[in-house]
Amino acid sequence: MFVKLIGYTNENELVPAIAGKLCYSKGGYKGIIEKLDRDKIGKFLQDKVEIGHLSIIEHISFSYIAEGVSRSLTHQLVRHRIASFSQQSQRYVGAEDFEYVVPDSIKKTPGALTEYKAVMEHIRVEYEKLIKTGVPKEDARYLLPNAAETKIVVTMNARELLHFFNLRLCNRAQWEIRELAGKMLVQAKKVSPDIFKDAGPACVSGKCSEGRMTCGKSAEMRKKYRG
Repeated sequence: MFVKLIGYTNENELVPAIAGKLCYSKGGYKGIIEKLDRDKIGKFLQDKVEIGHLSIIEHISFSYIAEGVSRSLTHQLVRHRIASFSQQSQRYVGAEDFEYVVPDSIKKTPGALTEYKAVMEHIRVEYEKLIKTGVPKEDARYLLPNAAETKIVVTMNARELLHFFNLRLCNRAQWEIRELAGKMLVQAKKVSPDIFKDAGPACVSGKCSEGRMTCGKSAEMRKKYRG
């Protein structure tokens, strides 16, 4: 899996700091910027994120490209509706030589990997047959599996990104999207450390949201993600 932060809002900590200061200031931009202590922006933003004043970080966004991920993953990813997505099209891009993702559980189960690969090869052959007989790609793609490799660009504002991490870094999240979220968080922290300082699953900043389905590892998760 390849994941890269390809763009983010310039001055991505200054912008929400100005927005936050505006909420508590009688003056406008000039007064705010003259008094804004850049050395204290980080502490100010950490405080606002901690108390839940998250509307101010909606003013900045982060764009990633992910490659080597499955259609199974992207079906989950696009459920995050406060985001923008651009995905490689199976309607226009031929998939005669499609790659596919193999879960570790299949790799580790005796005999499963051989069967898995055989099915993928059969799908590939049948897909090629349909294309050669004149079936358009947009119809031949109905054969393609959830495992088929795809590429996608996703853009989220910082608030939605925090929510995404909250859900998808949970131990109960599906393994592939959890891996994606982990790679995204590492890169977000590098460019915006104060906003994403304590980003992670729900149990990092509060109580576990999984109820009786909890993994029971909240203390371990806090140790892993805090700071």
